[in-house]
Amino acid sequence: MSQYTVIQRLLFSPLVALAIVSCGNPASAQVQDPLAYAQARIVKIFGAGGMKNLHAYSTGFLVSPEGHVATIWSHVLDSDEVTAVLSDGRKFTANVVGAEPRMDVAVIKLTGDVKDLPFFELNDAKSASVGARILGLSNMFKVATGDEPVSVLHGVIAAKTKLTTRRGAFQTPYEGDVYIVDAITNNPGAGGGVLMSLDGKLLGMIGKELRNAASNTWVNYALPMTDLRDVIDQIIAGVYVAEKKPDEELAPERYNSLDFGVVMVPDVLFRTPAFVDRILPGSLAAKSGLVSGDLVLFVNGELVQSCRNLQSELGKLEGQDDLKLVVRRGKNLIEFEMRVPNKAN
Repeated sequence: MSQYTVIQRLLFSPLVALAIVSCGNPASAQVQDPLAYAQARIVKIFGAGGMKNLHAYSTGFLVSPEGHVATIWSHVLDSDEVTAVLSDGRKFTANVVGAEPRMDVAVIKLTGDVKDLPFFELNDAKSASVGARILGLSNMFKVATGDEPVSVLHGVIAAKTKLTTRRGAFQTPYEGDVYIVDAITNNPGAGGGVLMSLDGKLLGMIGKELRNAASNTWVNYALPMTDLRDVIDQIIAGVYVAEKKPDEELAPERYNSLDFGVVMVPDVLFRTPAFVDRILPGSLAAKSGLVSGDLVLFVNGELVQSCRNLQSELGKLEGQDDLKLVVRRGKNLIEFEMRVPNKAN
């Protein structure tokens, strides 16, 4: 008997059955088998990664019958196209339609002859209160690669609060409230999975792996779907424009990585991870201790999603500014500080 079957029988036996009817994808009806309903709408995503402790897989969920998939904004999408596997084992290539990094959400679209797929109705998503029992579904640890069901966790919502202020690689740009859960959702590949109620209502999207800066413990959380659904709908419709903070307005780039003695890996993809290829001898980076293979995660507290993003952040600097870098070296996170040199005209 599979783990899925055991959980299903325990949670949805006649003694605790919550179901009323089962019918397609209605906006308001409850479903007879919430786990089967959700499993059919979960998507396993495979893309960039697979090196330097970066897993190459994540999770998403169908939000339209035409194959739009909502997922977490992460390095896995750093590819011209990714592979998406449906619950029945069918594989599709998918392209990124759009994203809002500040809300950690992205939308990809399956290519090819795609229609009439089962999907989560975003307008039917609801909020939940502290103490509510929940289910978390995701492809954590790449347990499922074909038609196998994804992993299911059972727990409760422990709190609804803002993520505490973070520093370095623990920082996240998300500023809204999140659901803190007592299920261990913070695992490789779980980001982009679904948090739902026992009656099958969509509650949130499981967040990416994060540690609490104060306690250094992993945070198990999900982003409320009631906060994400408008952005997802607008991305699908092609009308969403990401808001920029005042300091993100376009400005002439004054510095680049070579000015600090850092040679980055070839920027062959739109979102190539910001890995250091080599350090020039005698340079500021060499004196600071940066080495080949370091992955730059943050520049002055700003999340670095790619080599191009790194160059953009460095371009905002001026002479005598403080430059703080957070890099991942192996399994360790290291912070470097240096003073930006004056640049000759």
